[in-house]
Amino acid sequence: MDVLRRSVIGTSLAVVAALGLSACGGGGDDSGGSNTLRVTLVNHVWTENIKKALPEFEQQSGLKVEVTQLGEDQLSDQYNVKLNAGSSDIDVMMYRPLQEGKLFAKNGYLAELTDKAKEDSAFDFADFQAPPVQATTYQDKLVGVPIITEQEVLYYRKDLLQKSGFSAPPKTLDELKTMAAKIEADNPGTAGFVARTGKAAAVTQFSSFLYSFGGDFVDGSGKASVNTEQAKQAYAYYGGLLRENGPENISTDMSWSEAMAIFTQGKAAFYTEANSLYKNATDPAKSKVSDSVGFAPFPAGPAGSKPYNIPSWALGVNEGSENQANAWKFIQWAAGKEQTLVQQKGGVPGARTSVWANPEGIATYPKDLADAIKVSTENGVGHDRPLVVKVAEARELVGQPIVDAITGKDVAGSAATANEAFQKLLDDEK
Repeated sequence: MDVLRRSVIGTSLAVVAALGLSACGGGGDDSGGSNTLRVTLVNHVWTENIKKALPEFEQQSGLKVEVTQLGEDQLSDQYNVKLNAGSSDIDVMMYRPLQEGKLFAKNGYLAELTDKAKEDSAFDFADFQAPPVQATTYQDKLVGVPIITEQEVLYYRKDLLQKSGFSAPPKTLDELKTMAAKIEADNPGTAGFVARTGKAAAVTQFSSFLYSFGGDFVDGSGKASVNTEQAKQAYAYYGGLLRENGPENISTDMSWSEAMAIFTQGKAAFYTEANSLYKNATDPAKSKVSDSVGFAPFPAGPAGSKPYNIPSWALGVNEGSENQANAWKFIQWAAGKEQTLVQQKGGVPGARTSVWANPEGIATYPKDLADAIKVSTENGVGHDRPLVVKVAEARELVGQPIVDAITGKDVAGSAATANEAFQKLLDDEK
């Protein structure tokens, strides 16, 4: 689940706005493309920020930008209708690489951007982090440019650690379990750990545990691999930690909002979650423990610390567009270093290495969170769910062993059943 976009989505009604005036003298695409560029974006903080800067782009480019801004569901509906029909009235499209990226690429909806990106020295494509780029690449072809990223980090209570005699947050998953148990024993009524528990909702956050145990959803040959020893150990650890050190009478349908509420109400010591939600924990208006929240890198498992580092949203060019050269000009600007820095200073994590290395790029983040994110960007994995066409169905399948582990059922048997069903889904998609 791409939590940043979910936390900021506004109205579900379409808002279509032609923003700004064409600069005097025209300009536009030398290859004959229209001077009017049609850009479809989702309701998001990134979108609001980019809209404010559009007059600058229009003046520089001589283009007029028409923005169609939609809620997430309406965006999906429009893409489903227009892209399937081969419509040419969308030039630039904001899309979710991990949710619909493979479907769009497989169906030929996304224009290839490989040459444009790599031959554009000013754009400096090498500056983009590798994991997010992996998610916008299909069959070795770049089909999108990542603009918003998320990483999984460890949220924790500094005061509870200090009370139990711990001077630093856990560096390993073994330490996390030990510390969670100790703090829970020292503070009756407070859980040692909380996280998502819902079958599909938990998959994205469970993924970092899976990778850190040395597993993945699919192996190197493309076969389902949620029944490997590494995967079974990850399921058992995640479920066991919640069963033994999680909230009393734990629910098995919690998404981020329920888990975050438990943490911000002071009812848990540790919480693994996407960094993009951090203000829910640090804002005194939303959190009873805002003054004692700390952040740390995802704890290392047997395979090291391997949290996800994903692009929740990317920009692509509609293959059916007759204005692709100008569409690339927009992406050059919107995903360029200057706009990425502006966005990140406004609280939207970007995918450019240089922006994370720039003190201005992390000035608005808590220092320990910025440090934790830096670790995630260096050794992160570029997906947080199975990379398939039927993402929702796949998440239900591979998420079932999470629920079974939490409730104390046979993890090995559940993983075997899930793997068989997941493999069938993979076979059907070939």
